[in-house]
Amino acid sequence: MAGMRGWTIGIGAISATACVAGAWLTPTDFLYSYLIAYLYWLGLSLGSLGLLMVQHLSGGAWGFVVRRPLEAAARLAILMAVLFVPLAAGLPTLYPWARPEVVAADPVLQDKQLYLSVPFFLVRAALYFAAWIALAWLLGRWSREQDERGEEPAARRMQALSAGGLAIFVLTVTFASIDWIMSLEPHWFSTIFGLIVISSQGLSAVALAILVLAALARRDPVARVAIPARFHDLGNFTLMLVMVWAYLSFSQFLIIWSGNLPEEVPWYVHRAGVPWQGVGVALVLFHFVVPFALLLSRRTKQASSRLVPIAVGLLVMRLVELVWIVGPERSPERFHVSWLDLAAPIAMGSLWVGLFVRELSRQPLLPRHGDEGAYDVPSPDWRPAEGHSD
Repeated sequence: MAGMRGWTIGIGAISATACVAGAWLTPTDFLYSYLIAYLYWLGLSLGSLGLLMVQHLSGGAWGFVVRRPLEAAARLAILMAVLFVPLAAGLPTLYPWARPEVVAADPVLQDKQLYLSVPFFLVRAALYFAAWIALAWLLGRWSREQDERGEEPAARRMQALSAGGLAIFVLTVTFASIDWIMSLEPHWFSTIFGLIVISSQGLSAVALAILVLAALARRDPVARVAIPARFHDLGNFTLMLVMVWAYLSFSQFLIIWSGNLPEEVPWYVHRAGVPWQGVGVALVLFHFVVPFALLLSRRTKQASSRLVPIAVGLLVMRLVELVWIVGPERSPERFHVSWLDLAAPIAMGSLWVGLFVRELSRQPLLPRHGDEGAYDVPSPDWRPAEGHSD
């Protein structure tokens, strides 16, 4: 892990230097690229937090083996709160509703001014981060108590917090997606968009968990639980989230396109021209069709060597999706992608990964108390129980 921290620092320093130069030369491009990078890495932290709460409510060996990576990623919500500062400073550049002259000339924005105002926007952001940081901190603290004192009562507290915490999580992430993404084009609205963001974040978190589990599979004590059954569980989870993302995304498109309302259709029109249309087709193929087809195979889901490329591909397509969502707002009338769209995620990611590795190394890689079934090693001809999905 020390070696990983070393190369992330090196890559991060180079990318950060490039980003500083980009911010000086093209500040508008930098802010949009920074927003893409921010949403990407925030999604990993929030997806891990949501998945962690699902695990505490549902139990199961699948969550036991990846609890530590999920906790480490969720704790980085405090880092993302600090990294939000440049976005707060650049609100007038990113969001039309933050420019008084634009609002004065637009009756629609004037009607939305009570909600879309800079002070209220910042207050809401502070509330979102307070909720996410508090949930991650409490779950992490009680998890350490569970290690030290035993299964109860820490497990009951984590379960109770997760029950209410998931409701808070869904509400805050939904409103944050409205504030930080949907309001880039303030005339547009979609009641499904928040759920699409949540499903994307969950998919990113599962992909991260697969990569970490595979990377640690030869190290004790993880080697004892990194068995085909656990990868199969994570593969099924990935397949489910891929289908949920595709269903919600297609439902949003179908409803808006069939409704043909002037406030909604332009969002897709801006993304339907060449070559943004090609990016959208790539998302359909590589964010849904290809992983869906591959994950139908039981052998693929059981083998980490096959799951890892799928997880990497989904993480790459998550970044492509954010470029497709945010990029057209930079110049709606023409296709424009900046080199900063790659440099900013790499720079921020180097910092995120370095701190993630540090957080992960601060605790035992596996909880000391939890699902004992995680250590059960199936026979070589292991198959899912009859009646269960592959």
